[in-house]
Amino acid sequence: MVSVEELRELPAEERAELLRALIALADEDPLDQPRYRRRRGLVLVFLVACCAWLIPWTVALGLTLPQHYTAGQWSAAWIGFDAALTASFAFTALAVWRRRQVAILGQIITGTLLVCDAWFDVMLSWGSGEFAISVATALLGELPLAVLFFMGARTLVLTTVRALWVREGRVGPVPRLREVRLFTIGRSVGGGG
Repeated sequence: MVSVEELRELPAEERAELLRALIALADEDPLDQPRYRRRRGLVLVFLVACCAWLIPWTVALGLTLPQHYTAGQWSAAWIGFDAALTASFAFTALAVWRRRQVAILGQIITGTLLVCDAWFDVMLSWGSGEFAISVATALLGELPLAVLFFMGARTLVLTTVRALWVREGRVGPVPRLREVRLFTIGRSVGGGG
């Protein structure tokens, strides 16, 4: 067995090479395991089926929904949505404060809720006296905030990949996000396998 002192005496390049070799020995992609491969296949079939269902459903809604609709629970719907948005902001703030990876998820959820909020505010105020305010709020508030959240999530993911890349002793440019596989940091080889 090699002692810590002997490892410290190795040149940095040899330590990095040893680290990469040790990681390669234990670098199993969980998605390659048979049970996860089956689950992944089922998830992909399910997602494609959802898309196949939603396309004609959306067209049917476009052709059949009434032009005007009175909602009895209008206030509850908006208050619930804003409560969820507030909870998402709070969750994201807590995750960022505690330096947790789940902050990425919080930023994506919050950004998505902000885009939805802008969309519904603008669409549901169309033709009313509140339309200009809804458009201004969307363009000056909700959408720029959403972009900041999405950029923040992307930055955290890239920073995590970069940190893993360096800690694994890898040299050269860090791979682009679209090249990084789930569960492994190495460059993807070939297609989507």
